[in-house]
Amino acid sequence: MIERYSYPEMRAIWEPANKFVQWLEVELLVAEALAEIGEIPADAARRMRENARFDIDRIIELEGETPGREPPPGVKPLRHDLLAFLHSVRESLGDEGKYLHLGITSYDIEDTALGILLRQSADLLLADLDRVHDAVLARAREHKWTLMMGRTHAVHAEPITFGFKLAVWLGAIERGRRRLEHARDEVAVGKISGAVGTYANIDPRVEQYVCAKLGLTPAPASTQIVQRDRHAAYLGVLAVIAGSIEQFATEIRHLARTEVREVEEPFEEGQRGSSAMPHKRNPIVAERLTGMARLMRSYSLPALENIATWHERDLSNSSVERIILPDANILLDYMLRKFAELVTGLRVNADRMERNLDLLGGMECSQQVMLALTRKGFERDHAYQLVQAHARCAWEQGANFRELVFADPQITGALSREELEACFDYQRHQRHLETVFERFGI
Repeated sequence: MIERYSYPEMRAIWEPANKFVQWLEVELLVAEALAEIGEIPADAARRMRENARFDIDRIIELEGETPGREPPPGVKPLRHDLLAFLHSVRESLGDEGKYLHLGITSYDIEDTALGILLRQSADLLLADLDRVHDAVLARAREHKWTLMMGRTHAVHAEPITFGFKLAVWLGAIERGRRRLEHARDEVAVGKISGAVGTYANIDPRVEQYVCAKLGLTPAPASTQIVQRDRHAAYLGVLAVIAGSIEQFATEIRHLARTEVREVEEPFEEGQRGSSAMPHKRNPIVAERLTGMARLMRSYSLPALENIATWHERDLSNSSVERIILPDANILLDYMLRKFAELVTGLRVNADRMERNLDLLGGMECSQQVMLALTRKGFERDHAYQLVQAHARCAWEQGANFRELVFADPQITGALSREELEACFDYQRHQRHLETVFERFGI
């Protein structure tokens, strides 16, 4: 993910320095565990903890896989990142270095460290979701009773409030958070079980010790790797959360259309909306988030394909994960932070919402008139056709629906003026909303 679209906290998690820090910690804990069970000298584990260091430039040099960066003369590239890391660490150790990486395989280190990186990322994303939740909740409370038109199929339906619309968003945010908490636990696992997962050359007590120290759950059964259904589920959750952000952003884009203009993105002094048209104010952040959600979905597919590996492992998942895992976490972090900023600064045009409510001359209350007639004994389909005829006239000829209804003797013969007035009272549409608001603390 390019630096422009990333925040430093999440980016730091996926920098090589942090990965190598976690690799080293796992290696040192393995040595400590081996000392605990008497397989290596305790003094060796202590000296490893005191002296072990790595040099990133040296690791890159030894691996020899960086494009445009050839190994120095006499250095034979290892073409293996963890072995290059181990060589670098051993150069900082004395005789105790012979106990480094004893009885284990590369992915005992890499997958256990990956569990830490994903947990760190999930923790940041959970904090991001809390930030989004707080921003939406604040605006929902502010506009709890701000009336606006509800729309289905992009056509006026019945009145709602902007606070109610935001309550629907809150539900999706809270569900996303619960899913992410579960996905976090599923990927926060470790394995120190050897080349095919059978503990042939390492005592299972080592795995218990390492995972306990790192706060990870030991994988109940692993091959050379932790099984990738965990990571696919995690990225699937990230894609769903991004899909919710896309839903919210799409709604903002529709409400910001010139013909609607019920909300507007913040537009700062000196900001330009177009190189050609000085009047333009475009929903650029919402559009950006919509596009990024598409990219997020693309990361979930290769994660699903990574589930299938040959036998006890192959290398097909590795190259993919080096791209999709950092990028997906960094991207969603950016999306959530930007969306929180967007919601906080969103301009809500309550006057425009009220004006748009009046566009159809009361037609949005057609169901109330139909139901009132039905309660008076009209057969429902007859009531429907009677009201629909006036709606059609209002829709096609520009007549006022309310006036047509009040002038119809069939309707006024069944409903008193007070009963008809009640059909056009927007309070009816709000009377049960408090039930919804209480569920979200609005």
